[in-house]
Amino acid sequence: MAQISEVLRKVRKESPILYYIAIINLIGALICIPGLLWDDRTLMGVNVWIKPIKFLISVGIYILTLGYLITFYPFSSLKKKIIRNIVAWTLLFENIIIVTQGVRGVQSHYNVHTVLDSILFGMMGFLIAINVVVMAFFVIETIRLKLTVSRPMQWAILSAWIITVFGSWIGGQMIGQMAHNVGIADGGPGLPLVKWSSVAGDLRVAHFFGLHAIQLIPLFALLIQKNAKWSDSSKTMIVLGFASIYLIFTAGVFYQAIMGKPFIGF
Repeated sequence: MAQISEVLRKVRKESPILYYIAIINLIGALICIPGLLWDDRTLMGVNVWIKPIKFLISVGIYILTLGYLITFYPFSSLKKKIIRNIVAWTLLFENIIIVTQGVRGVQSHYNVHTVLDSILFGMMGFLIAINVVVMAFFVIETIRLKLTVSRPMQWAILSAWIITVFGSWIGGQMIGQMAHNVGIADGGPGLPLVKWSSVAGDLRVAHFFGLHAIQLIPLFALLIQKNAKWSDSSKTMIVLGFASIYLIFTAGVFYQAIMGKPFIGF
């Protein structure tokens, strides 16, 4: 809890635009929860409020993560301001579209059934593309610059950004085939809560793990860093080992999906 409080305090102080838009996303998720109880509409077998809630929470966490990590980069105040505003506003509008489509009871992704749906889906693709460029920019800058963190943590952040870009690329593969399932149409039986297909390949699995590398790998490095007995070189090797296993796992579940096999089948 102390670490979470520190992250929130630092983001609120140094990246208020990211802090407040992240809070808007998380409050939005809470507001959507009653919809699960009052609204029995479903889309491909899933309550229409599930996707907005998942995206609001996930994006809120990502925005806070970026808001915290950017404080370690020796960027000018102007560069930080530009990055913060780009990420904050593009992701806010992305989620506004997702929530709007959920309220309408229609798909937000891969939906080109009407002119309005096509425009909204195209806007989503454009907004996400901007954020993928930002992620790639962070990969380059993490290689180029010395961050105000330990060497193991810098390697953790670099590895995490690379895997996150890979996870975003997988999202592009879903857009390319206009579906997330492989082997069957979207929908059908799925795992509890996440609704990943339990009978066919589902690209959302690798997409999920890829995107959340940006939280999990630096968190692992933070835990390793507390061990005073290990040298920085040893910690760096451990972090890189963990990141390699994480990447292999993410690539493995991606390959599993494109082969049409479920992550966990029943």
